[in-house]
Amino acid sequence: MNTPSVHLATTSEEISERAHAARSKGGGRVILVPVDFSFHSEAALVHACELADIMSVAVMVLHVVHDPGEMPGYYSKLIKKKRVGRIQDTAAEAFDEFIVRVSAAHPKLKALQEAERLMVVGLPVTRILEVVEELDPWMVVVGSQGRTGMQHLFIGSKAAQIVQLCPVPVTVVKSKKVKKKE
Repeated sequence: MNTPSVHLATTSEEISERAHAARSKGGGRVILVPVDFSFHSEAALVHACELADIMSVAVMVLHVVHDPGEMPGYYSKLIKKKRVGRIQDTAAEAFDEFIVRVSAAHPKLKALQEAERLMVVGLPVTRILEVVEELDPWMVVVGSQGRTGMQHLFIGSKAAQIVQLCPVPVTVVKSKKVKKKE
């Protein structure tokens, strides 16, 4: 499988270059899929790629590198090999492993095999919206844990913030809950 590499964009010009590359694959239309390597973002990515394959649209998978204070060491938990390095390098490795795992589970999704991969650094919602401004995607597809009540009130929802602030259509994908074996 010939998988594209992860591109770490540090400027809006680099984001524009990646956007141009993605648009050229999809006849001018791109679906943006922000991922955090969770089961929920995997469901969103698979859904977006299924849509993309049906409609001949390109997919750009985005990860925002952010090591939040409430979860320090988030990326080091995702990588099996323990080593010290830049957080961006560790995140890129986790991103590659995520794409390889999802691609192996869904080998018939052409859009997934050819998806552009972009990584930026910053606060997730802010950076996702900045990438949307540069990319001008046809739509954004995000995964959601589906938190409600007090959990949603105190923790917030990045998906809900994106739905409220995004200037393009947003599809929120809730993954099916897997029942635990007792």
